[in-house]
Amino acid sequence: MSGEDYKFEGWMGLGPESADGKMVWQEFPNDRKPFAEEDVDIQITHSGICGSDLHTLRSGWGPTPYPTCVGHEIVGKAVRVGSKAEKGIKVGDRVGVGAQSNSCLKPDCEECSSGDENYCQHTTNTFADKFPDGSMSYGGYATYSRVPSHFVFKIPEGIASEAAAPMLCGGITLYSPLKNHGCGPGKKVGIIVSVDSATSVFFLRRRSGQTKSWVSPERPTRETTFCRWAPMSTWRPAKTRTG
Repeated sequence: MSGEDYKFEGWMGLGPESADGKMVWQEFPNDRKPFAEEDVDIQITHSGICGSDLHTLRSGWGPTPYPTCVGHEIVGKAVRVGSKAEKGIKVGDRVGVGAQSNSCLKPDCEECSSGDENYCQHTTNTFADKFPDGSMSYGGYATYSRVPSHFVFKIPEGIASEAAAPMLCGGITLYSPLKNHGCGPGKKVGIIVSVDSATSVFFLRRRSGQTKSWVSPERPTRETTFCRWAPMSTWRPAKTRTG
């Protein structure tokens, strides 16, 4: 698609009661991000569910700028790609976005210039936050998402979309220290982690060839419940909606 002939709409939280499921399906407000040539528009197929979504909906981390659309483990198809987009992303590619959608990317920024954009002091979260131009970010419980291409990632063919989505938050949180500390075959790993990231631990452990892992969940009594519900922890928007 060369232009915008589709609607950005999703499940909007209008107040703290939205954390109890009282969200409203509606179009994004007019303050959403205008398209820039560095951007990618994504037709969302999957969005992981994270505890941060609930915290934001109920204003648990300070006042939330309602209306808001949460969801920051986004996977879908690139349907519009700006002429200055990075990473060779093309229309039709399967791509993903995590919790961060922007940073200053200035050459004199110590964090951005060293590949540590997530530590930049001028980041934009994927939802309930402002871009530098003052426009608002809206998340993945929606039909479409617009994100600067620097923070959009191609999804490898060997990973199913429903598995890739939660890797964009909880998964990378676990993978990063394993990678940075050289975990691999023959290594023994001890991890203190919330139960909500436990599945990622075991998946990444197998992929990296570690022989043993010890996981200390924050609430062990929830472990069996989580394992039973884990396969259902990715939201997929309906293909069509009426009314």
